[in-house]
Amino acid sequence: MKTELKALHRAAPFLIGGAVTALAAVPASAQTTPDPAADEIVVSGYSGSLQKAIDMKRDTIGFSDSIIATDIADFPDQNLSEALQRLPGVTIERDKGLGTRVNVRGLPSEFTFVSINKLATASGSGGRDVEFDTFASELIQSVTVQKSPTAADEEGGIAGSVAIRTARPFDQVGPRLVGSAEGAYNSISQKVDPNFSFLASDTFGDFGVLLSVAKQQRTNRTDSNSGINFRPISRWTDKGNAQTTQTLNVLERDAGISFDDLKNKDEVNRVVFIDKVGDRMYLNDQDRLGVSGSLQYKPSEQFSLSFDAFLGSYKTHEDEYDAAGYSASSTSALDRIYDYDATTLADDGIVVIRDAAYTRTQHEFLSKEYINKTDYRQFGGEMNWDTGSWHIDLLGGYSGAKKTLDYANLKHVAYAPSRTRYTDRGGETIPSDAAGTIDMYNSPNSYLFEAYETTREKIKDDKYAAQLDVSRKFEITGFEALKRISFGGRYTNKTNERWYGEEKLQSPTRGSVEWVNTRKLSDSPLENVTDIVGGQSYQVRDLDWQMISNDYARSFFRPDGFVTPFQDSNYYKVREETFAGYGMIDFRFDLGPVPLFVNAGARYINTKVKSEGFHQIQNADGSTGYTPAPISSTGTYSKLLPAINLRAEITDNLLIRAAASQTLIRPALTDLAYKRTASFNNFRFTDGNPGLKPTYADQWEVGAEQYLGNGGILSASYFWKKIKGVIQNQMTGIVPDVTKYNANGTIDGVYDFEVYQPVNAEGWYTVSGVELAAVIPFGMITPMLDGFGINANYTFLDSSLTGQSDLGIPTSPIGLADNVYNVTVYYDKGPIGARLSFNRKGAYVEAVQNNMYPVYRDAYGQLDFAASYQLTDKVRLEVQGLNITKEATKGYTMDPSFPTMYEKSGSRWTMGVRVQF
Repeated sequence: MKTELKALHRAAPFLIGGAVTALAAVPASAQTTPDPAADEIVVSGYSGSLQKAIDMKRDTIGFSDSIIATDIADFPDQNLSEALQRLPGVTIERDKGLGTRVNVRGLPSEFTFVSINKLATASGSGGRDVEFDTFASELIQSVTVQKSPTAADEEGGIAGSVAIRTARPFDQVGPRLVGSAEGAYNSISQKVDPNFSFLASDTFGDFGVLLSVAKQQRTNRTDSNSGINFRPISRWTDKGNAQTTQTLNVLERDAGISFDDLKNKDEVNRVVFIDKVGDRMYLNDQDRLGVSGSLQYKPSEQFSLSFDAFLGSYKTHEDEYDAAGYSASSTSALDRIYDYDATTLADDGIVVIRDAAYTRTQHEFLSKEYINKTDYRQFGGEMNWDTGSWHIDLLGGYSGAKKTLDYANLKHVAYAPSRTRYTDRGGETIPSDAAGTIDMYNSPNSYLFEAYETTREKIKDDKYAAQLDVSRKFEITGFEALKRISFGGRYTNKTNERWYGEEKLQSPTRGSVEWVNTRKLSDSPLENVTDIVGGQSYQVRDLDWQMISNDYARSFFRPDGFVTPFQDSNYYKVREETFAGYGMIDFRFDLGPVPLFVNAGARYINTKVKSEGFHQIQNADGSTGYTPAPISSTGTYSKLLPAINLRAEITDNLLIRAAASQTLIRPALTDLAYKRTASFNNFRFTDGNPGLKPTYADQWEVGAEQYLGNGGILSASYFWKKIKGVIQNQMTGIVPDVTKYNANGTIDGVYDFEVYQPVNAEGWYTVSGVELAAVIPFGMITPMLDGFGINANYTFLDSSLTGQSDLGIPTSPIGLADNVYNVTVYYDKGPIGARLSFNRKGAYVEAVQNNMYPVYRDAYGQLDFAASYQLTDKVRLEVQGLNITKEATKGYTMDPSFPTMYEKSGSRWTMGVRVQF
């Protein structure tokens, strides 16, 4: 068994991208041929292990893909999200070069439901999306992305669901001791970070115990030239003062541009200039600790009782140092146009001022500090019992997350004439020809203190769940097609609370403004920014500048014992209680010579929502305040969600699959939060809406899989989703007879106030796509290539949702990349294993700036490498490289010739050793 498991382990890093589906992640009620020994993997050699993995995929009835750590505590990638990006239809969101959130089939990350050991995962994000970088991957045994749900699956993912499973003692009977140590090196920070993991597991007759600990540090530096967005010339032409006259004269003199009607926004907003250019250095220190434990009682293959605990602590400390030139200062105007572009975006009638001087640019030096901490904990118990023809699963547990965020920004500002222009990679601000201009990077006496800005946020997310699943197998003479009937119910209780506050410090005494416009940047000790963050010189431009370190800023500008106070205006609490029940039937019959497996059922849910928050009011003296206590409101909804999955075995090696279902994603917590803000001058209230209904999707999928033998597979599928009930803000009512006060306390009048809330909009849109995958061991072509192979997948996405900006510019859905592909070439034979992986995500709309100009994240491709050498039966040496070609992350507004960002995070190399007994 030991040799066989080692062989399967060596195959594990490559059994992805449509070739593997974890049987353990598929509900027992959804499996077509239950086998009490299904969790036992007995193979010999690489070919046998690959074939077993493909057999696991072909035996499931729906559409899903997985990554499996077939050797305990040996998940193939350090970062959970970066491992998932190699699956068909899965892309990730990167933050300064690191994978964080997961997108399935082009939909937003909050459209994906995530569970750990069958319990819905709490999130520290304050929303419904899960930050995957919170979890130590060394504790993960398998991850399955399920794309076609059954009625037994917990609802909550229009895009799909991600099921994470941690290890248990009886995954491998007997004693097990595994340890690993490695050092990771970032090419820009030039720091080496230690990482350790340890697992001990043993079974004692009918009892088993497992404990796993993972400790990881990561120092990542990112250099960025960014913030280079369009700004409409109406910034100044709307003012109706000397700035307007100055700007209009320069436009006509240097570019021949004039306007027929300054009030015609459709005309004026099509002349744009560079809003802001910033050079930034980020140093991100991460400290992750994960602990996983499991107690298991398993007297037979028919009964198992488990208790699992999964704990984590994730701390990040990020220093950011900015030097930026803000052309669109409210007191500035155009001074001279050196270059403009009226051709690139001529189809949209947009003229871009590429290079210009401005009369009073706002230059900023910003020392920013982010301190975030997330504590995650989950406890669960599960019973699995086979008794005769009956199978019973009982599950209960708790999942919780607490997150705190402490942010500070030390801001110094200098106003002076400057020139801002595009470069081939981004943008730059340089001295102009006007009197009083400055070199913004080397003029510390020109910068005056504005504020030391602080914010503090606290998020608490708690989830409780209990579930019962019962199924019965049938062998009925005359009705052989009926194989199983399943039913069950689930209760979940979720509570999410958020506190937030902010405060500006402008002197040694709170409330005073003593330092404003008197204290200079040069009054504080300055250091070269590269000396503060360490590592290589600035990577995106030949540039250096001096800053105030965050260590000094925190010690000098914060009074002793200072804590940013929370404010009633941003507090909310949302409680969500759901009862769900389902029924499901499995059939197996023949259509002529073709065996057909069918799983059909429906899930009924009933959800109650109660939300509370403070409401903004106007006091009798004319000041603004809030209600003395939170005000609550409730909502409820019910829904029947049908689902059907089919698998037809056309030949021994050709399978056809089909699935159809209705799914949902619940409203964002910020939309449910019943807090109120008021605009007394506009006679408007803005509320949350606990009465929101979910966003629903009708979906179907068809696919084919050709099994090639020797561990090979070719697969293709087409999916279609119709998404309806998306949420948008609308006027929902009137509050009559609201007394409005003047600032001196006198009554201004009594008015009717409009109420705006998020609502479920009418209409729908579609998302469709094609997924292709192939795993081809080259040994099946010629023995000379035995051990070599390729694992590749490609996803094409399309959507009927075409956004229209305020200027009528069509945009695709935010976050939807039309094309994504992965290619992994591997070698695995004897003691040597190696793989080279390339992942590419096409360009996509990241935002629509000012509701007018689509901003794109450029296509990004990353090359990763991994290799291992089995030195002895117990010792393996490993090396991994991420982004080994040091690709940059880029963005642009409407066309690549107008860059918004050029960002480099370098490569990351890891070397380590793994020992197992």
